Amino acid sequence: MDFIAEIGWNFIGDMHLAQRMIESASVSGATIAKFQLWNPKTLKSGAWDHDGRRDIYKKAALDPEKIFSLRETCKNHNVSFLMSVFEQKSLSLLSDITHDSVKIPSHECINFNLIDAALNKFNKVIVSIGALDEPSLRKFVKRYKNQERLDVMHCVSSYPLAAERVNLLKIVYLLDNFKNVGYSSHYQGISDAIAATTLGASFIEKHFTIDNDLPGRDNKFALLPEDFKQMVQFSIEASQMMLDQGLGLQDCEKDVALNMRGRWGG
Repeated sequence: MDFIAEIGWNFIGDMHLAQRMIESASVSGATIAKFQLWNPKTLKSGAWDHDGRRDIYKKAALDPEKIFSLRETCKNHNVSFLMSVFEQKSLSLLSDITHDSVKIPSHECINFNLIDAALNKFNKVIVSIGALDEPSLRKFVKRYKNQERLDVMHCVSSYPLAAERVNLLKIVYLLDNFKNVGYSSHYQGISDAIAATTLGASFIEKHFTIDNDLPGRDNKFALLPEDFKQMVQFSIEASQMMLDQGLGLQDCEKDVALNMRGRWGG
């Protein structure tokens, strides 16, 4: 299984903090560290102009030099490097640096031009498919079903997410149409990740931080290292528990079956 530590903009532009987060994520069991790539100059007006997010977007914006630095830090800590992109220019910028993999976030999962461009430029494309009505979801599935280089992630785009809205059974539908299905979580805690694993999710993404008191909305509900580590452990155990051993006798039961039945007479 893969476990994605979504660092995103949680490092608020402090590259030393970003490097500490990568190191901590690796120690906590993450196999992938993910960041986000955007150009603050193209950001349209919105609620982020009044709640402090625009300032953090500016601080956390990444240029090629910073991207190279983060990739190198990931390499040094044995985690893969992944970025979310939101538009074509960022996609092109990233493809000049790597062709390995890229993520398209839920905001843009119906942007087929962006997804198609990503498939042309990258070996692996991961798409979160939250915030879709049913017709749009079925349109997405029809277009990309069984696309070998495209993985999907179930996601509900609400921050933070209520338990009754997690809707994990959508994973079952996605597994009927895609080889690899993951789960991108906005739920507080780790129980949803473990449940997603039992339904067949093969990779899990959780927001990650080393301090919930850092600025920004995402830091507030992101997992701390000890919680992320526990999630990894429990999810691996849950996936092992779901291995199909059939309906018959297992080797570990043979001693009881052969030597202990009827041992009290009667």
